[in-house]
Amino acid sequence: MLRLNYRVIFLLLAVVLLSVSIEASIHEYFGESFVSKGNAFVLHGGSEGIYSSAPSRNESSSGDSFIRLEKIIFRRPEELSNVSSGPIHAILFEVDDREMIGGSAYGGQRAVCCTADLAKLGFCKQGQIICRPSTNSPGWPQVYDTSFDVDKAETILQPRSIQITKTGMYNLYFIHCDPNLKEVVLEGETIWKNPTGYLPGRMAPLMNFYGFMSLAFVVLGIFWFSQYARFWREVLPLQNCITLVITLGMFEMALWYFDYAKFNGTGVRPTGITVWAVSFGTVKRTISRLIILIVSMGYGVVRPTLGGLTSKVLMLGATFFVASEVLELVENVGAVSDLSGKAILFFVLPVAILDAFFILWIFNSLSSTLNKLQARRMTAKLDIYRKFTNALAVTVIVSVGWTCYELYFKSKDVYNEQWQNAWIIPAFWQVLSFSLLCVICALWAPSQNSMRYAYSSEDASEDFDGEDTLTLIKPLSLPSKDVRSPSELRSVESGNGLSHGDNEEDKTE
Repeated sequence: MLRLNYRVIFLLLAVVLLSVSIEASIHEYFGESFVSKGNAFVLHGGSEGIYSSAPSRNESSSGDSFIRLEKIIFRRPEELSNVSSGPIHAILFEVDDREMIGGSAYGGQRAVCCTADLAKLGFCKQGQIICRPSTNSPGWPQVYDTSFDVDKAETILQPRSIQITKTGMYNLYFIHCDPNLKEVVLEGETIWKNPTGYLPGRMAPLMNFYGFMSLAFVVLGIFWFSQYARFWREVLPLQNCITLVITLGMFEMALWYFDYAKFNGTGVRPTGITVWAVSFGTVKRTISRLIILIVSMGYGVVRPTLGGLTSKVLMLGATFFVASEVLELVENVGAVSDLSGKAILFFVLPVAILDAFFILWIFNSLSSTLNKLQARRMTAKLDIYRKFTNALAVTVIVSVGWTCYELYFKSKDVYNEQWQNAWIIPAFWQVLSFSLLCVICALWAPSQNSMRYAYSSEDASEDFDGEDTLTLIKPLSLPSKDVRSPSELRSVESGNGLSHGDNEEDKTE
């Protein structure tokens, strides 16, 4: 009955995931200020990868790709409204046309606003932005202007919708060259849409990916919980922890799917769902690392408790949870623009350092545990620990290789020109962690022989405590007489004149 209930729940979850309808993200501006860059004042309006509309679509079709400027209002202080102003430009361009914006005279410093030297050369009019037509895309970049009239504290940019007919990474900037407008603020919104919905192009494949990952966790859950229900009398504490990780993984994948599905359908990133998805993921990663660490120490298999290490393990886990949660919240909550993750080093470094510490501690503990198992000739436990060590070693090697590739990818893709492939980087980490979880589930799946991997009173004679921390004093070796074999003891007893009755009793036994 328990197994049937679990299957019904997971199948219902799969149906719900598949039944969510798939239907441009909305970039909202609330009193945004311009920033001085060179001789221009710039405000970034958004960047997204957008796929082109299907050729057969008309302008009213829901399958069109477009960028819509609406409710764009510029405001300036009342005390500066007694004069008219220069133009404020909204510039929309594809990343391949970035060199069409700005210029320099005689190979000097590049400027966005036309300088006196460039005006003399006849390239532009002084005080206006420099924008040349694209050689690859006629009519691009797109430039729209507005300006302040005398005694007016606000001006509105005429609403318009730009259909996207070429796949690319599109950037929107608001720029002006008038120093008297440095206190101008922007309010309003722009709407960006892909043919299949409002998700930015780089994020769009992740929605389907998390849908597949949700189903993968459902399949793994069905296998695990069916075994758990069959052999519930033989379940180890370690297997209860694995059950928790699988459950958290199912919730995490489902929440990420709903996060992207909601974003795709409404154009607004659902903060609540994003926070829950981030939190479930952080809890899952923290517990996973702690489980691997305590298993490496031999907890529940060759030692009944962690002894004095419990507080250190919990402290490391709590620190990792806080650092990872902050990093994920910074990178994901409210993220709309299609820019690669650029969380500041202050948030990234702690997580990287703690991960490295986890790895060192895990392999140090594994080495100690393997040596103990080999010395005690615990064959069954030694075999499963060797497989576990090999799986961890492969995972670490692959992780290091992928990290190097990720650094290379980001260093070469400064302008996000490879946005169509960027989703593979976060997806790979999910696949790798899921693969390791599958290996652990295969090694420690509940079965009728599960208890042979559990700690027993026979293991009590071997002291596993204190082996996973550094020691300043090396323990003394045991006297040789304490490690003599039974046959050696019997020979000594015979040599000392013990009765033959003892020998006969030994043979009888």
